[in-house]
Parts: sequence; C-alpha cells; structure tokens
Amino acid sequence: MNNRPFDLLSLGELLLRLSPSANERLVRGDTFQKQVGGAEMNVAVGASLLGLHTGVITKLPANDMGNFIKNKIRSYGISDDYFVYDNSQNARLGLYYYEYGAYPRKPKVIYDRKNSSFYSISEQEFPEEMYKATTCFHTTGITLALCPETRKTAIDMMKRFKASGTIISFDVNFRGNLWTGDEAEACIREILPFVDIFFCSEDTARLTFHKTGTVKEMMKSFTEEYPISVLASTQRVVHSPKSHTFGSIVYDAARDEYYEEEPYRNIEVIDRIGSGDAYIAGALYGLLSSGGDCMKAVQYGNAASAVKNTIPGDLPTSDLEEINTIIKEHNQKGPQSEMSR
Repeated sequence: MNNRPFDLLSLGELLLRLSPSANERLVRGDTFQKQVGGAEMNVAVGASLLGLHTGVITKLPANDMGNFIKNKIRSYGISDDYFVYDNSQNARLGLYYYEYGAYPRKPKVIYDRKNSSFYSISEQEFPEEMYKATTCFHTTGITLALCPETRKTAIDMMKRFKASGTIISFDVNFRGNLWTGDEAEACIREILPFVDIFFCSEDTARLTFHKTGTVKEMMKSFTEEYPISVLASTQRVVHSPKSHTFGSIVYDAARDEYYEEEPYRNIEVIDRIGSGDAYIAGALYGLLSSGGDCMKAVQYGNAASAVKNTIPGDLPTSDLEEINTIIKEHNQKGPQSEMSR
C-alpha cells in the first residue's frame, strides 16, 4: 500500500460560495465574495496543507466556472487527476449563499445546487487504476444524500476501494435540507460494513441513529454492530455565533481505548463553515502519518478545527508548522506570548 501515489482521495461536489461582506445581510447587500466550498474538498485541502498527497474525485461543468474551481484546487496543491467534465448544454456549477451571524442572529445558508453537473457523476467515468491509487478514500453523507445517482456512485466506489485494500473514511455530515434522519440512517447503515474510520458527532448519534447512553457508550456500540476500527465524535458548545468551545473523543476498537484532551475553549469564531471538515483533515493526518495513533488524531483534529473557526471562507490555511505550534501552546501551562514573532 505504501507505493500508492495518493495518501487520500475524497469524493464530493465542489461548490461556488457567495457571501456578503462582513455582517451584511443577504436581503440587503449588493456585492458577494466568490469562494470555493465543498465538504470533501475541504478535507483534501486541510490534509494537503499538513503534508499528505491528496486529490478530489468530482464532476464539473466544462465552462469558465468549472475552470475557476479547477484553478483554485490546483493553487492549494490538490490533484485534479480525477476531475471529469460535463459538456452538456445544461452543465452547471452548484452554489450556495452564506450569511455570517452575530448573536442573537444565527448564520444562514441557502443552497442552489440541485441538478448541478455533479448530480450526473457515474463510476464509469473514472479509470480502473484509481481504485489502487490511494491509501485512504473519504466521502460523506452529503454525497449520499444529493440524489440517487450520486448515492449509487459513492456506494459503488466505496465497495471497490475497499476491495482493493484501501482504508475507507466516512463522515455522516447530516444535512436536514437534503434528507430525513430516517433516510440517512437506513442508507448509512448499508455502507457502515465497509467503513474503517467513522466520523459521527454526539448529536447525530442520538438524533439520526437513535443511540442512547453516554457518548462513549454510543461510540462503542457502533463498533459492536459494524467492523469499524476508529470512531471519532466531535463535541461543540456554541456560546454564541462568535464564541465556541470545541473538543472530541476518538475510540480505538481494537484496543478498546478512548482518547481525548482538554477542549479548545472560547474560540473567537470568524467563520465556522468547514471547521468540521478541518477536524477530519487533522484527524486523518494524525492517523495516516503515524500508523494509526488515535491520540495524534485527537490533537491534530482539535487544533485544525479550532484554528479554522478563526479563518474566513470554507478552506483551512494552516500548515503543519502552525498546527504543531497551536498543539504545543494548547498543552502548555503558565503565561504565553501574545504574538508570534
């Protein structure tokens, strides 16, 4: 497996994000900032910044908007080897609008992605060698939820990557505007027998999978039902749109051990979008770079998520040096310098 060219390939839709400036409202602002978004891409970018070789599997319109996305991806060092393009007359890029929140007004997301080019993605559009090209394959419940075609493609790819000896990573990433909790539970239970690394928040475990008990009991119950090796559960406390506390627990099924650390408290939130994906990027980096060290997954996941909250846009920007510094300072006691210089 070590001779595979990629450490991580992720499957997902790439979106155009449009946001009014600062705390302007969608109903009032006249200008938008243009950015790139997409959960699976966010993971690939975050992991690449930390040092993994990553790529995205996706489908884009064969027009200027598709080229804009491709160029942005390349600028982050992410491979576009597995981009396919839609040359049809109806080719379009999915987009979403994001409005920043300020207490008591919550952040707001409006999607305009239905019937984008990604909705027609098919397993037949990709080469056979792709399934032996990566150590780890990652996707999310968003891709499963979009439409029957993306669901079939994701499940088929998951099975084929698994058969080739690839580590399968999956994030529930439940979105109530895409499917119901019952639909999500039924579909995800179908793919859990193929999942090695499972990301599921405490709230999702309770609301979507109807789990009960403590967070540790719920995590262990998944590994008793399915052959999951590692399960990570994030825990976010939202004090206000601009102040969060973030931590996580990682469970190693083979060792029957839980790993956690002191959470990052009172994070100054600039933009929370993509912070969950940054956690996954950090956790996967910790696991893949260390041969499965779950404590490193906790440390890198928590740090990557905490600092992403302080950065505007979907994408993280922290490299390994910055994240290592944040981890070191998080574990220090006593006075610290208030500036890096």
